[in-house]
Amino acid sequence: MIQFKNLSPRQVASVLSFSISALVGLANFILVDDWVIALSSFAVLFLVSYLLIFYFLQQFIYRRIKLIYKFIYQTKATKREEFYNKYIIPQKSIDEVKEDVEKWAVQRQGEIELLRKNEAYRKEFLQNLAHEFKTPIFAIQGYIDTLLGGAMENPDVRKRFLENTSRNVDRLVNLMNDLDEISRLESGEQVLYKQYFVIQDLIKEVIESLSIKLNQKEILASIKKGCEAPVYVFADKEKIRQVLINLISNATKYGKPGGTIVISVYNTDEFKVLLEVSDDGIGIEEAHLSRIFERFYRTDKARSRDKGGTGLGLAICKHIIEAHGESMHVRSKPDVGTTIGFTLSSTRGEG
Repeated sequence: MIQFKNLSPRQVASVLSFSISALVGLANFILVDDWVIALSSFAVLFLVSYLLIFYFLQQFIYRRIKLIYKFIYQTKATKREEFYNKYIIPQKSIDEVKEDVEKWAVQRQGEIELLRKNEAYRKEFLQNLAHEFKTPIFAIQGYIDTLLGGAMENPDVRKRFLENTSRNVDRLVNLMNDLDEISRLESGEQVLYKQYFVIQDLIKEVIESLSIKLNQKEILASIKKGCEAPVYVFADKEKIRQVLINLISNATKYGKPGGTIVISVYNTDEFKVLLEVSDDGIGIEEAHLSRIFERFYRTDKARSRDKGGTGLGLAICKHIIEAHGESMHVRSKPDVGTTIGFTLSSTRGEG
């Protein structure tokens, strides 16, 4: 039994024409008893029927193929484009059309999956954003209601509640500033003021500025031995300062008391410098590594919020580094520690 679904239009026309012509030729041979007439009728009918069947089959198929392509590309061709497609460009075979449709289906499926994933991230982001705002707002509301309810008459309570209110207001302000900065970085509105500077000097300044936090947990932060030789980078110094502050602050928050933070600096080639901030703290589960640079994403939400911060620090770091045309990476293992690194341009890439 012939499987017509696997045949091309030419093959279908040939099979149908042969069947019709063979029946007519056989009938002529039986009725006329002349094989010459039967063979001639077979040949003529085969040629005529093949041409007619193939022509109408092509017209039928390609009219529908045209509709398929209009649906796929969702475009309306001009008269010139229709003439060009119809008479100039060779018509595609059914197999080629099948491949195009399959590619389109795979592409659309990928787009649908991406939309679903983005929708899930969007919902999670909005939930996290609402939670980040609600926590300080409800705290402020509670303190004010308590003060208005009569606690204002007690100087000690009044001072403590106002101080707590002030801290929560600062948290809201920091949250808004961080969100505003991320928006500017994403939109490209954040201007970078690049200059050449020694990255080790900036690292030492950041460590000194965070010395109180480091001393509170008795954590020693230093530049890795062998990486002390001055290395110049070409970047926005204040933005890179912000990145280093965020990374070293995080390493301090999640580092173990009496632990260490080591900052490494390497010339990877004549154009790039690699910086890595490593700690020996609690580490991060592998399942979370791909998402730690997302806004508000916390590997341990309860513990992370207790440690303060807006949950936007790593997201801002990533945007700053990407604004420089560079990239960030992370390596981590629970109870062993975490290393977060990024690349910068070096002075040797100037030419």
